[in-house]
Amino acid sequence: MLSNKQIVCPDNLLERANKKKGVKACIVNAGKPLPMLSIQDAVAEKLIEPIFIGDQKEILKCAENLKWNISNYQIINEIIENKTAAIAAKLAAEDHIKIIIKGHIHTDILMKEVLKREYNLLNKTRLSHIWHMTIEKNDKPLIITDGVLNVMPNVKTKMQILKNVISFSHRIGIERPKIAILSATEEILDSVPSSVEAAELTKLAKQENLNADVFGPLAFDNAISKKSVAIKGIKNDVAGIADVLLVPNVETGNALVKMLVYFSGACAAGVIVGGKVPIVITSRSDEASARLASIAAAVVALD
Repeated sequence: MLSNKQIVCPDNLLERANKKKGVKACIVNAGKPLPMLSIQDAVAEKLIEPIFIGDQKEILKCAENLKWNISNYQIINEIIENKTAAIAAKLAAEDHIKIIIKGHIHTDILMKEVLKREYNLLNKTRLSHIWHMTIEKNDKPLIITDGVLNVMPNVKTKMQILKNVISFSHRIGIERPKIAILSATEEILDSVPSSVEAAELTKLAKQENLNADVFGPLAFDNAISKKSVAIKGIKNDVAGIADVLLVPNVETGNALVKMLVYFSGACAAGVIVGGKVPIVITSRSDEASARLASIAAAVVALD
């Protein structure tokens, strides 16, 4: 069942990111082949101007292996992995960079540093993670949030996740996104807490007059399949045609994204939004094309 399809970066993200050329970005603990390759691709696309943080010898060695002349770019030499995150956070705090890109560093180490109050990188909204999913170059994206950062969000947190994804959707050209609040059912059942929360979110979104069509609870099939919706007789502005899936917990989002990647060859462009700077958090197993797409998503997410 595993797909052998080559993962490709979607054109729509690159086109929108290209409108904001040469954004300053730092790569945290650079110097490994895959992160360096994706940065090379992003520079070739003129998306970013990189600052490399990490072991200078390893960074230069990787660049040499890639036949890439990086003499015009700044390298901040720091051989201790756990100290590279602090350098990145300080650069962002002092407005020297607009994007933080994870290199070969554990996510928890990077995020623990970024979240420190001393850097003032958090806005009033909560940070959340967004996946921009496509299979082919010209696909209409399916957006999934949050499958990385917020583990078991309550209704208040989900409202902040909702507002973050609405803002991102507008930036990629979806003027009024259709957002499905996922559960295991389209019924409101006390025995399924996510269905109760989905109904509450739907009500709150209407009360706040958000620039999106929001509805829940919806099971996955009822969010994305017109056929399923027709058979079940579900009628609302989102069912069967959702642009965005707001998942009930991190396990749901994580599993859904990885199934799309491994079973369908989807390109998962992931970015953390809601703070002073977007943060690109990629898995160490992600292919270079998905890493490039994630950088493009971060550029698009900029104010």
